[in-house]
Amino acid sequence: MPQVEIYTKPWCGYCFRAKKIFDEMGVEYEEIDLRSEPAREAEMIRRSRRLTVPQIFVDGRHLGDSMELRALAESGELRGILQAAAKENDGGRA
Repeated sequence: MPQVEIYTKPWCGYCFRAKKIFDEMGVEYEEIDLRSEPAREAEMIRRSRRLTVPQIFVDGRHLGDSMELRALAESGELRGILQAAAKENDGGRA
């Protein structure tokens, strides 16, 4: 199973949309709420080199924000990224 991380803030509509994409795909994710964990915002900026939320990572690979995630989902690339990550995490058996 790939590790999916989403940096969010509670009032962010783009964050809601990003989480909805994963929810509809049945993909589990770790939500990092920067309102309740403000110290992690510097971590997000360091990892993504961006200041806005959401920022989305799959197994440490930065996928971008919700618009980039939506484009990946619509093109079918997101499913491939998740499947490749799951296979790698399963030692090539997935």
